[in-house]
Amino acid sequence: MSSSATSALINFSTCEISDALIKLGVLHGGHIPDIHNVSLSGNGTRICGPAYTVKMVLTSNTEAPKLSVHFVDTAPLGCILVIDAPPEAKNAVWGGLMTAGAQARSAAGVIISGRCRDLAEHRLLQFPVYARGHSTLGQAPFTRPSEINIPLVIHPWDVRGQEQDAMPPVRVVPGDWMVADEDGVVCVPRGLEARVSELAAKGRATDEICMFDIKAGKGVQATFRLHRA
Repeated sequence: MSSSATSALINFSTCEISDALIKLGVLHGGHIPDIHNVSLSGNGTRICGPAYTVKMVLTSNTEAPKLSVHFVDTAPLGCILVIDAPPEAKNAVWGGLMTAGAQARSAAGVIISGRCRDLAEHRLLQFPVYARGHSTLGQAPFTRPSEINIPLVIHPWDVRGQEQDAMPPVRVVPGDWMVADEDGVVCVPRGLEARVSELAAKGRATDEICMFDIKAGKGVQATFRLHRA
Protein backbone atom coordinates (compact mmCIF):
# COMPACT_ATOMS: atom_id res chain seq x y z
CA MET A 1 0.00 0.00 0.00
CA SER A 2 1.13 3.52 -0.67
CA SER A 3 2.17 5.94 2.04
CA SER A 4 -0.52 8.32 0.78
CA ALA A 5 -3.17 5.72 1.59
CA THR A 6 -1.74 5.38 5.09
CA SER A 7 -1.68 9.12 5.73
CA ALA A 8 -5.20 9.54 4.38
CA LEU A 9 -6.69 6.96 6.74
CA ILE A 10 -4.75 8.08 9.78
CA ASN A 11 -6.27 11.55 9.42
CA PHE A 12 -9.71 10.20 10.30
CA SER A 13 -11.11 8.89 13.55
CA THR A 14 -12.31 5.32 13.86
CA CYS A 15 -15.86 6.70 14.17
CA GLU A 16 -15.57 8.52 10.85
CA ILE A 17 -14.11 5.42 9.23
CA SER A 18 -16.87 3.17 10.58
CA ASP A 19 -19.52 5.58 9.26
CA ALA A 20 -17.87 5.46 5.84
CA LEU A 21 -17.74 1.66 5.84
CA ILE A 22 -21.41 1.47 6.82
CA LYS A 23 -22.24 3.65 3.81
CA LEU A 24 -20.28 1.20 1.66
CA GLY A 25 -22.43 -1.68 2.91
CA VAL A 26 -20.03 -3.12 5.49
CA LEU A 27 -22.59 -4.00 8.17
CA HIS A 28 -20.19 -4.08 11.12
CA GLY A 29 -18.49 -0.86 10.02
CA GLY A 30 -15.14 -2.58 10.37
CA HIS A 31 -15.46 -2.32 14.16
CA ILE A 32 -13.97 -5.04 16.39
CA PRO A 33 -15.90 -4.50 19.65
CA ASP A 34 -14.55 -4.23 23.17
CA ILE A 35 -10.88 -3.74 22.33
CA HIS A 36 -9.35 -0.70 24.01
CA ASN A 37 -6.04 1.12 24.39
CA VAL A 38 -4.33 -0.24 27.51
CA SER A 39 -0.89 1.33 27.13
CA LEU A 40 -1.10 4.98 26.13
CA SER A 41 -3.13 7.81 27.57
CA GLY A 42 -4.22 11.15 26.28
CA ASN A 43 -6.29 12.40 23.39
CA GLY A 44 -5.01 12.09 19.86
CA THR A 45 -3.35 8.68 20.16
CA ARG A 46 -3.98 6.89 16.88
CA ILE A 47 -2.26 4.12 14.96
CA CYS A 48 -2.69 3.02 11.36
CA GLY A 49 -0.93 0.28 9.46
CA PRO A 50 -1.28 -2.98 7.53
CA ALA A 51 -2.37 -6.05 9.48
CA TYR A 52 0.10 -8.81 10.31
CA THR A 53 -2.10 -11.58 11.69
CA VAL A 54 -1.47 -14.17 14.39
CA LYS A 55 -3.79 -17.06 15.30
CA MET A 56 -3.58 -18.37 18.86
CA VAL A 57 -4.94 -21.75 19.97
CA LEU A 58 -5.28 -23.55 23.28
CA THR A 59 -2.27 -25.73 24.09
CA SER A 60 -4.68 -28.65 24.36
CA ASN A 61 -5.20 -28.32 20.60
CA THR A 62 -2.48 -30.66 19.39
CA GLU A 63 -3.77 -30.80 15.82
CA ALA A 64 -3.27 -27.11 15.00
CA PRO A 65 -0.05 -26.14 13.17
CA LYS A 66 3.02 -25.09 15.14
CA LEU A 67 5.37 -22.21 14.39
CA SER A 68 9.10 -22.71 14.01
CA VAL A 69 9.92 -19.05 14.78
CA HIS A 70 8.50 -16.48 17.17
CA PHE A 71 5.89 -14.40 15.39
CA VAL A 72 7.29 -11.13 16.75
CA ASP A 73 10.62 -11.84 15.06
CA THR A 74 8.92 -11.90 11.64
CA ALA A 75 6.77 -8.79 12.06
CA PRO A 76 7.24 -6.45 9.06
CA LEU A 77 8.27 -2.82 9.36
CA GLY A 78 5.31 -0.55 10.11
CA CYS A 79 2.81 -3.37 10.59
CA ILE A 80 0.13 -3.67 13.23
CA LEU A 81 0.09 -7.13 14.75
CA VAL A 82 -3.46 -8.47 15.01
CA ILE A 83 -3.76 -11.40 17.42
CA ASP A 84 -6.84 -13.60 17.77
CA ALA A 85 -6.90 -15.63 20.99
CA PRO A 86 -9.49 -18.23 22.03
CA PRO A 87 -12.28 -16.41 23.89
CA GLU A 88 -12.24 -18.93 26.75
CA ALA A 89 -8.57 -18.26 27.53
CA LYS A 90 -8.05 -16.10 30.62
CA ASN A 91 -4.30 -15.70 30.18
CA ALA A 92 -2.36 -12.97 28.40
CA VAL A 93 -0.97 -13.61 24.92
CA TRP A 94 1.22 -10.49 24.88
CA GLY A 95 3.69 -9.08 27.39
CA GLY A 96 6.42 -6.54 27.87
CA LEU A 97 9.15 -8.57 26.20
CA MET A 98 7.01 -8.92 23.08
CA THR A 99 6.44 -5.17 23.06
CA ALA A 100 10.20 -4.63 23.22
CA GLY A 101 10.68 -7.03 20.31
CA ALA A 102 7.95 -5.46 18.22
CA GLN A 103 9.29 -1.99 18.89
CA ALA A 104 12.77 -3.11 17.84
CA ARG A 105 11.29 -4.18 14.51
CA SER A 106 9.50 -0.80 14.14
CA ALA A 107 6.01 -2.28 14.31
CA ALA A 108 3.30 0.36 14.71
CA GLY A 109 1.34 -1.42 17.46
CA VAL A 110 -0.59 -4.52 18.44
CA ILE A 111 -4.33 -5.24 18.50
CA ILE A 112 -5.35 -8.25 20.58
CA SER A 113 -8.67 -10.06 20.55
CA GLY A 114 -7.68 -11.39 23.95
CA ARG A 115 -5.63 -10.29 26.94
CA CYS A 116 -2.20 -8.80 27.60
CA ARG A 117 -0.08 -8.27 30.71
CA ASP A 118 2.84 -6.10 31.90
CA LEU A 119 0.85 -2.89 31.46
CA ALA A 120 3.50 -0.75 33.14
CA GLU A 121 6.13 -1.96 30.67
CA HIS A 122 4.01 -1.10 27.64
CA ARG A 123 3.38 2.35 29.07
CA LEU A 124 7.05 2.86 29.87
CA LEU A 125 7.99 1.91 26.31
CA GLN A 126 5.14 4.04 24.90
CA PHE A 127 4.08 1.23 22.58
CA PRO A 128 0.44 1.15 21.45
CA VAL A 129 -1.29 -1.97 22.82
CA TYR A 130 -5.00 -2.50 22.26
CA ALA A 131 -6.64 -5.48 23.98
CA ARG A 132 -9.93 -6.80 25.35
CA GLY A 133 -8.46 -7.00 28.83
CA HIS A 134 -5.45 -8.00 30.89
CA SER A 135 -4.28 -10.86 33.08
CA THR A 136 -1.43 -11.80 35.40
CA LEU A 137 -1.07 -15.15 33.61
CA GLY A 138 1.47 -15.60 30.84
CA GLN A 139 0.96 -17.47 27.62
CA ALA A 140 2.35 -20.84 28.69
CA PRO A 141 0.91 -23.31 29.55
CA PHE A 142 -2.46 -22.08 28.33
CA THR A 143 -2.18 -20.94 24.72
CA ARG A 144 0.31 -20.94 21.88
CA PRO A 145 0.70 -19.20 18.51
CA SER A 146 -0.30 -21.51 15.68
CA GLU A 147 -0.35 -19.59 12.37
CA ILE A 148 0.74 -16.23 11.02
CA ASN A 149 -0.29 -14.14 8.03
CA ILE A 150 -3.59 -15.93 7.52
CA PRO A 151 -7.13 -14.47 7.36
CA LEU A 152 -8.69 -14.16 10.80
CA VAL A 153 -12.41 -14.16 11.56
CA ILE A 154 -12.75 -12.24 14.82
CA HIS A 155 -16.03 -12.74 16.64
CA PRO A 156 -17.49 -10.38 19.25
CA TRP A 157 -17.37 -11.57 22.85
CA ASP A 158 -20.03 -11.12 25.52
CA VAL A 159 -19.27 -9.98 29.07
CA ARG A 160 -18.31 -13.54 30.06
CA GLY A 161 -15.72 -13.80 27.32
CA GLN A 162 -17.85 -16.03 25.15
CA GLU A 163 -18.61 -15.49 21.49
CA GLN A 164 -22.00 -13.92 20.78
CA ASP A 165 -24.01 -13.28 17.66
CA ALA A 166 -25.35 -9.75 18.12
CA MET A 167 -22.76 -8.35 15.73
CA PRO A 168 -21.33 -9.99 12.60
CA PRO A 169 -17.70 -11.08 12.89
CA VAL A 170 -14.92 -9.05 11.30
CA ARG A 171 -12.66 -10.75 8.78
CA VAL A 172 -9.10 -9.43 8.90
CA VAL A 173 -6.91 -10.34 5.93
CA PRO A 174 -3.15 -9.75 6.07
CA GLY A 175 -2.49 -6.32 4.62
CA ASP A 176 -5.91 -4.89 5.50
CA TRP A 177 -5.58 -1.47 7.08
CA MET A 178 -6.04 -1.35 10.85
CA VAL A 179 -6.86 1.95 12.52
CA ALA A 180 -7.16 2.32 16.29
CA ASP A 181 -7.70 5.29 18.59
CA GLU A 182 -9.40 6.12 21.90
CA ASP A 183 -12.81 5.15 20.47
CA GLY A 184 -11.79 1.66 19.37
CA VAL A 185 -10.48 -0.45 16.52
CA VAL A 186 -11.58 -0.73 12.89
CA CYS A 187 -10.42 -2.80 9.92
CA VAL A 188 -10.52 -1.31 6.42
CA PRO A 189 -10.36 -4.00 3.71
CA ARG A 190 -7.69 -3.53 1.08
CA GLY A 191 -9.07 -1.79 -1.97
CA LEU A 192 -11.49 0.40 0.00
CA GLU A 193 -8.95 2.88 1.40
CA ALA A 194 -9.55 5.66 -1.12
CA ARG A 195 -13.34 5.37 -1.02
CA VAL A 196 -13.36 5.24 2.78
CA SER A 197 -11.17 8.34 2.99
CA GLU A 198 -13.43 10.19 0.56
CA LEU A 199 -16.61 9.35 2.44
CA ALA A 200 -15.00 10.04 5.82
CA ALA A 201 -14.00 13.52 4.62
CA LYS A 202 -17.55 14.20 3.46
CA GLY A 203 -18.94 12.94 6.76
CA ARG A 204 -16.61 15.17 8.73
CA ALA A 205 -17.64 18.22 6.71
CA THR A 206 -21.32 17.44 7.30
CA ASP A 207 -20.79 16.97 11.03
CA GLU A 208 -18.97 20.29 11.28
CA ILE A 209 -22.01 22.02 9.79
CA CYS A 210 -24.29 20.10 12.15
CA MET A 211 -22.20 21.08 15.15
CA PHE A 212 -22.38 24.74 14.17
CA ASP A 213 -26.17 24.66 13.79
CA ILE A 214 -26.77 22.68 16.98
CA LYS A 215 -24.60 25.07 18.99
CA ALA A 216 -26.65 27.89 17.46
CA GLY A 217 -29.78 26.36 18.99
CA LYS A 218 -31.38 24.94 15.84
CA GLY A 219 -32.05 21.60 17.48
CA VAL A 220 -30.66 18.13 16.85
CA GLN A 221 -33.67 16.73 15.01
CA ALA A 222 -34.05 19.68 12.68
CA THR A 223 -30.33 19.83 12.02
CA PHE A 224 -30.10 16.11 11.25
CA ARG A 225 -33.09 16.33 8.95
CA LEU A 226 -31.51 19.22 7.08
CA HIS A 227 -27.95 17.95 6.77
CA ARG A 228 -27.92 14.21 7.42
CA ALA A 229 -31.10 12.96 5.84
